Amino acid sequence: MKEKTNQKPDTGAQSSNKIGIKEGMGYMLGDAGNLFVLTYVSSFLKVFYTDVLKLAESKVASLFLVTRLWDAINDPLWGLLVAKKKPNKDGKFRPYLKWLAVPLGISAMLCFVDFSRFTTSDTMILLLAYVTYILFGMLYTGMNIPFGSLASVITDDPDGRTLLSTFRSIGGGIGGAAPLLVAPLVIYTKTQTADGRTVETANANGMLIFGVIMGVLSMLFYFACFKTTKERVPSEADPKVDMKKTYLGMLKSRPFVAVALAGILISGQLQFASLNQYLYKNYFENTKLSIIGTIANYLPMVVMILFMPKLVKRFGKKELCGVGTFFSALASVLMFFIVPHCERTGSGPVVFMVFLFIIGFGYSFVSITNWAVVADVIDYQEYKTGLRSESAIYAVYTFCRKLGQTAADTGGLLLLSKVAGYNGQTMADKGYIEGVGEGILFVCTIIPAIVYTLVFVLMQFAYPLSRKNLEPVYEYVHNARQKAEEEA
Repeated sequence: MKEKTNQKPDTGAQSSNKIGIKEGMGYMLGDAGNLFVLTYVSSFLKVFYTDVLKLAESKVASLFLVTRLWDAINDPLWGLLVAKKKPNKDGKFRPYLKWLAVPLGISAMLCFVDFSRFTTSDTMILLLAYVTYILFGMLYTGMNIPFGSLASVITDDPDGRTLLSTFRSIGGGIGGAAPLLVAPLVIYTKTQTADGRTVETANANGMLIFGVIMGVLSMLFYFACFKTTKERVPSEADPKVDMKKTYLGMLKSRPFVAVALAGILISGQLQFASLNQYLYKNYFENTKLSIIGTIANYLPMVVMILFMPKLVKRFGKKELCGVGTFFSALASVLMFFIVPHCERTGSGPVVFMVFLFIIGFGYSFVSITNWAVVADVIDYQEYKTGLRSESAIYAVYTFCRKLGQTAADTGGLLLLSKVAGYNGQTMADKGYIEGVGEGILFVCTIIPAIVYTLVFVLMQFAYPLSRKNLEPVYEYVHNARQKAEEEA
């Protein structure tokens, strides 16, 4: 049993499919491409709809809800399509990077076309908003499912999985931070109000120009990811997919259910944070705070990336996620109580940014290990059922994340309208209004406090795949790969 003594303590098995920094960087480029378009659309499309197209908040909320109902059909269909596709010379999942790069980039640009310049019909403007946003959502899912599945066939080495998840987080950080840092400098214009105040308003030309930039960058990064990655883990030459058995297996899987619920909450909170644009614009009256807020959120992740691989090897992914979400939950609860009081003394923006930094520190543990956790769930499903179902699991997980985004978009806009009293048709060119500003602050602090507390409970108490519990899973998957390679 000499091989047993050479095993790494947190894997239970060794893999021949090891990868290095170069492959991690290649995979990183793909998620940067993802986040260039997704972050810009997710963070600023609501402002475009309400303040440029002048669509009522209730109609925009309905738009997001309807498009997600379509995703309930679209996402599983993409999962089935990807699962049934036979591998070609480029592999099973990599080809989508070059097939969908250009259509996806163009669809992101179309979302920010000011259709009010071509028609005065509110119905036609709303219809075009539906068409362009649904098109973007369909193409993004078509890209994201195979891209996410790609990590599981680049390597089956646990350390390699952590490396890929770490670099994916770096790519996500680059792609996510770029729009949030730069867009406010391009998409807002200073305007004089009737009472002589100077406020910042959304600029239609600036929003389209930045959409084109993000679309082109995403195309280039997808092609670069295709060129620099390789599928090493064998895929079935003639995949036979029992989707009913696969989906029922997911519903019975405690790890998947816990991760899926956490995905809904985390994705929902990330999307809900886009309402901070209204907070900066209509409460603090300083859209440049968006840039500082982005730095406060992403800087902790940049720092923690340097230490995460060693921390994962020593403590485990579940264990780190539990600790991290505790800090985020605690900071969110304190932010809800403290920030409103600090604003009365003029220190509100500074205190708000401090809490964003602490929340970002805690969330970095989840963000950096998230996709390695999903890969563990895929391995666990194979361990329990004998079925390898990367694309199906990613399809459902992607849909769960979209459910979170839908709840955030729909519920957030309704809260913005009903609780805070915001109306884009009359407030697009206005700053702080008493009552409305306080309502926006309340909405933007109470929801994170609730969400991060729930995520902490899920990751700490519901998700069962601790470092020790993953050892037999890794060993089983490793042996299955060896057997498949010997039979090939």
